[in-house]
Parts: sequence; structure tokens; C-alpha cells
Amino acid sequence: MKIRLALMVALAAIPVAGAEMVVNEPMLSADAAIEAARAALAKCRGDGQKVSVTVIDAAGRQKAMIRDDGAAPHSPEHSFRKAYTALSQRMPSADYGKRAAEAKGIAIGPQLLPNITTSAGGIPIRVDGKVVGAIGISGTPGSAGGGEHDATCAEAGAARVAKD
Repeated sequence: MKIRLALMVALAAIPVAGAEMVVNEPMLSADAAIEAARAALAKCRGDGQKVSVTVIDAAGRQKAMIRDDGAAPHSPEHSFRKAYTALSQRMPSADYGKRAAEAKGIAIGPQLLPNITTSAGGIPIRVDGKVVGAIGISGTPGSAGGGEHDATCAEAGAARVAKD
């Protein structure tokens, strides 16, 4: 125990050559988030669906959130969780759900983290190959395509601002 503590103290005292003191990371702007949310909502409305849309930035903070008239009361929270999963896993929430199902409970740990879901409808937003945010949609009933339709709307929103 004392050796481990001494090693941690010694490592902390070693300066790291060229270490950055401030890091600039690409971040989704409020205007881009609003544009993505509007495009996703328009797609879902065009298909006759009443949904909630949440767009988050690269740090997982909400930048835009819309609960359409008539959307289910749980849909704002679920749309956030879908976006958060897509952001934190750097993949569509549906792909994360498939990966989790294939693991058959072996690697359940990440699924127990707050705001993670295995439901379809969350899509990362990429600019120049970097994930700068994510969009999540919730509210399409299963009879109208459920999460897969939510994902289609999320893809429309992400495509509006993505630049790869």
C-alpha cells in the first residue's frame, strides 16, 4: 500500500512534456442543434408521428429538445437516453442494443449506467469524422415502426448538420 502511494506521488510530480493545459474539442452549436431537431421533427411529422426530439453536444448536454403536441409523456426522457447512448457509445443506439443482445448478459455493466438504453432512435452526429453530438427520437408507436422509425427521423436530423 505504501509503495503504491509513493509511486502515485512520484508519478504526479513528473512533468509531462508538451502536456496541453487547455483542450479544445469540436462541439455542436446551438444553431446546428436546432436545425437538426427541426429536420428530424419535420420528417416524423411528415410520416404522421408525434415524437420528442433531443439533441445533445459532445459533452452530453442538451442543446435542443422538442416535445411535439400529442407526444407520449415518457418520450422526452427516452429521446435524451437514445441520444446519450449514441454519443457515449459512438454508434447508433440500435447498434448498441444489438451488441448488448449478442453479449447475452455477459457484459451487462455498461447497460446499467445512467441514461443508457438499447432502444433504436439515437444517432451520433459527426463532423469531419468526429462525434460532435447526437440526436435521439422517441414516440413512434410499435405499430408504426417504433424505434426503427425513430431512427429514420434521427438520421434525417443528423444528416442536416453532419459533415463527413
